Amino acid sequence: MSTAHSGRLVQRLATLRDRLETGMDRREFLRTVVSGGFAVGMAQWLGVDDFLAADDGEVPVVTALVRDDPDDPWSVRDRTRHVPAEWYAAVEKAFEINDLLARRAFTGYLGSAVIPGSYESGTATVSVGLSSDGHSLRELLGELAEGIDINAETIIDVGDIQNDPESREPRIADLTADGRVPSGVACETPSSMATLGPALYHPDGERQFFVTADHAFGEDSDTTGNSLLLPREGDETLEIGTVADYHPVEDIAAVVPTGEVEPASRIDAPSQPRVRGQYTKFGLADLVARDEELEKVGALSGHTTGKIQGVDAVTCFTDDFCRRGQIRWGGEMDLTDGDSGSVSYHRDPESEDGDVLVAGFNNARTWWPGQSYVWGVGAYRLTEKHGYHF
Repeated sequence: MSTAHSGRLVQRLATLRDRLETGMDRREFLRTVVSGGFAVGMAQWLGVDDFLAADDGEVPVVTALVRDDPDDPWSVRDRTRHVPAEWYAAVEKAFEINDLLARRAFTGYLGSAVIPGSYESGTATVSVGLSSDGHSLRELLGELAEGIDINAETIIDVGDIQNDPESREPRIADLTADGRVPSGVACETPSSMATLGPALYHPDGERQFFVTADHAFGEDSDTTGNSLLLPREGDETLEIGTVADYHPVEDIAAVVPTGEVEPASRIDAPSQPRVRGQYTKFGLADLVARDEELEKVGALSGHTTGKIQGVDAVTCFTDDFCRRGQIRWGGEMDLTDGDSGSVSYHRDPESEDGDVLVAGFNNARTWWPGQSYVWGVGAYRLTEKHGYHF
């Protein structure tokens, strides 16, 4: 982003702050944000007070949904962080370009992702996967791409998924003290094995669910009513619930508990960390800017960590539709068959108890030459599209 553009942005921020201090109400504030040349995403700010608390050249963005009471999943609230305005503008513009690419879905487009730069750089990159190099992305995007790096990668061959030949013993559930089942252990469907995710919640009726990958239930177009089973060490397999809702594009199945055991907001890692909420899209961008890593616990591959390679990603490799709101992180060896349904997460920076925030829901790994990462839907996308939260 040019120095002149950055200067204009900071000047607009200063003008807006001056107007706020003279008594502008929230409705007028939001109108001014949009009409003043800021992206609609700025309306994610919690309010005028957050804006006034930021230093000149900074803006507040919502980075996470976090529980006030760790034991009450309905006490979630927005958490904000002040970020450099120049960085925010670059990342928001990259999100807009990424969305445009996904909506146009031109011939040869296999997906794309936003890679935020550091706060110091004030930059962002859009990485685009192509099946051929016959398109000029600069011509396609025109002036919209000004100031944003476009990294086009040609992917020669996207073949079939290769099964991992290595034999591993799955992680078997050890119920928590209150009889709840943590995330990261094996679960079974009538056709395969997968990984159980942490408790998933929906505010409509204050419902809680077990959750795992929808594709674990096989090729059926409607998986409603299918049973989810829990293998147990030294005991018989237990039916823990039935599928109530399934979402093939996001590849998740929400499972209503039978009542004998309940899902836990815990990860079956050595420290049994508690899930206290989830990251937003800008929360993930913030993690990238600060060079933070994600973690996951899969039923087969166990605990791994890895660098975030892209956020708000679009993946069109596997089906006749594109999956949006994806996270790319780690490497292809961080996920194997049976790990689908696990979540990626990161330590809550404001927790003194070792709590974690969910980043995304891991669905698959790359198998095409030249790229290596785990991909899956961001938790924020599940909230935006279907209302769920962790």
